[in-house]
Amino acid sequence: MTLPIFTGWSDKMKKNRYCIAFLILIVLTGVFLALNVCAGSVSIPFTDVLKILGGQKVDSTSADIVMQIRFPRALAAAILGGGLALSGYLLQTFFHNPIAGPFILGISSGAKLVVALVMVLLLGSAIHISSMVMITAAFVGAMISMGFVLLMSRLMDQMSMLIVSGVMIGYICSAITDFIVTFADDADIVNLHNWSKGSFSGITWENVRVMAVVIFAASFCVFLMSKPISAYQMGESYARNMGLNVQLFRGLLVFFSSVLSACVTAFAGPVSFVGIAVPHLVKNLFQTSKPILMIPASFLGGAVFCLFCDLLARVVFAPTELSISTVTAVFGAPVVIFIMIHRKKEKAE
Repeated sequence: MTLPIFTGWSDKMKKNRYCIAFLILIVLTGVFLALNVCAGSVSIPFTDVLKILGGQKVDSTSADIVMQIRFPRALAAAILGGGLALSGYLLQTFFHNPIAGPFILGISSGAKLVVALVMVLLLGSAIHISSMVMITAAFVGAMISMGFVLLMSRLMDQMSMLIVSGVMIGYICSAITDFIVTFADDADIVNLHNWSKGSFSGITWENVRVMAVVIFAASFCVFLMSKPISAYQMGESYARNMGLNVQLFRGLLVFFSSVLSACVTAFAGPVSFVGIAVPHLVKNLFQTSKPILMIPASFLGGAVFCLFCDLLARVVFAPTELSISTVTAVFGAPVVIFIMIHRKKEKAE
């Protein structure tokens, strides 16, 4: 029998841990956001950055670099990173598997394929493409890939085979995309090669506004689903007994995860391992799987992770810039390997 005094002490310790973990994520987000704005091939003092953000007159070149290049890019990395991590969390909840993610399952590759097709066809015809068109194209591609993954999940009992089939779908979509990019010589899509590898470069304030509306709206809707997600994590039978419409709920998980990953792909291309690694790291940090905590924590964790990786991508070999997926893979892949080893040990025990 547990005494009330010990139960209360345990609850207080957990709350303190949650507060400290959230504080760490918020502080890291602010720190990396500042570093991304200040650091680069052109060094700009932090005091000048503060003056520029405050509207004071500073060197026009520095002001343009901060306000037109670095600041919108840093905000995009934070917003899209958070959305991608949250998408991965939803997919892991849907499949009850910690290594399910938009990149591994081929969803990001499907979105990339359709966006590349739209860019080649419309820009090649001198037709302007709006941000919403890009997101819609990416969403269509994400849903097509997700449809194949769901079909495979009905045909295959083993989750490992489902992951393999998702990887194969991703390879097929990537091969077709590379074929399209190879023959896309139009001057309007000169950055398609960099985009297809994953990059936050070239982000404008219009892009930031659109992605913020889409990502935050979808994230808020996901947060409202915290209680149903908690019931679903206990098993489908338990969720049905609690009055949850499981079919509708699973459809909403697919929809919101696809919207989030599609928005990321539309603006930054495919970004690898964020959706898998971040939810797992955040879960270890908080020592809980409660959705009401994991949803905002995953978003903040994704923002920190992508800000950190984008900073390295820009400054390590400056002025040469690495693709964001190259850096995220370096830090994310070991986490995935650790998850697989840990799951194998658990099954052995």
